[in-house]
Amino acid sequence: MDQKRNHLLAFFAGFVCLTAIDQWTKGLAVDFLKGKGPLALWDGVFELLYSENRGAAFGMLQGRQGFFLCVALAVFFFVVYTAVKLPARKRYVPMELCLTMIMAGAAGNLIDRVSQGYVVDFLYVKLINFPIFNVADCYVTVGTALLLVLFLWFYTDEEFERLIPGRRERA
Repeated sequence: MDQKRNHLLAFFAGFVCLTAIDQWTKGLAVDFLKGKGPLALWDGVFELLYSENRGAAFGMLQGRQGFFLCVALAVFFFVVYTAVKLPARKRYVPMELCLTMIMAGAAGNLIDRVSQGYVVDFLYVKLINFPIFNVADCYVTVGTALLLVLFLWFYTDEEFERLIPGRRERA
């Protein structure tokens, strides 16, 4: 039981730290980038550019704050449920890290939406004209991609079945 408690404490400590880093970087963006032009870190490739996003990824679903709240709460429920169900073994640490990143990213953007009505974005890959994003978006994207890799090539079907009971293989 102590080992499980330690895993959960580490999970929540990581969540708090990652969320704090996201909020700190957004605060820096507000303080140093808002109302100013782009700051080129790599000319023609990567810039810091302040933006207020009232939608989701790529500006979709503008002004649907209630929807985003519901999605964030569903993510929190799923992540906490899964973290509690995970066996306290080293084999599951990569999954715990991915879940921590996903939950911290969702929390970081939710904090912005609730406190300001928009999400602060400031990372811009100018080379490919990629939509402006933030650290929380990086957490969600990287955490989800790594989780997919883990499910496809690292964890077995039996391990996956233990996490999501009732999942049935289709013939």
